[in-house]
Amino acid sequence: MASKRIQKELQDLQRDPPTSCSAGPVGEDLFHWQATIMGPPDSPYAGGVFFIMIHFPPDYPFKPPKVNFQTKVYHPNINSNGSICLDILKEQWSPALTISKVLLSICSLLTDPNPDDPLVPEIAHIYKHQRNRYEETARAWTQKYAMG
Repeated sequence: MASKRIQKELQDLQRDPPTSCSAGPVGEDLFHWQATIMGPPDSPYAGGVFFIMIHFPPDYPFKPPKVNFQTKVYHPNINSNGSICLDILKEQWSPALTISKVLLSICSLLTDPNPDDPLVPEIAHIYKHQRNRYEETARAWTQKYAMG
């Protein structure tokens, strides 16, 4: 059942890709994808290309996919291992969600961090109290890690 659903999502993604995102299987393994997200233009990540790994569990879509940044990113909701703190990847997951919606949610998280539910409290603190310093650092990391 999972592979049928993943196959359908892949076809939908190829037919109608979400803005500034792409995704697809790594090699022949339908349960292991790589995605790319373009840094949103209205964010300190603008101009960056961020690589993300997606692992579908065998009971997908009843369990959320595991989604991790491969590209280093300076963000209160993304840690140094690439883990993402996003409710729809955890307790707010629903089988009605798709990888397209997940990628769009990650894009909007880049534009609008959630410093009240941080994965990296220090960055959340800087985001809340020294926004310019946060944006400068995020831009510098984007240039260093996400712009080849």
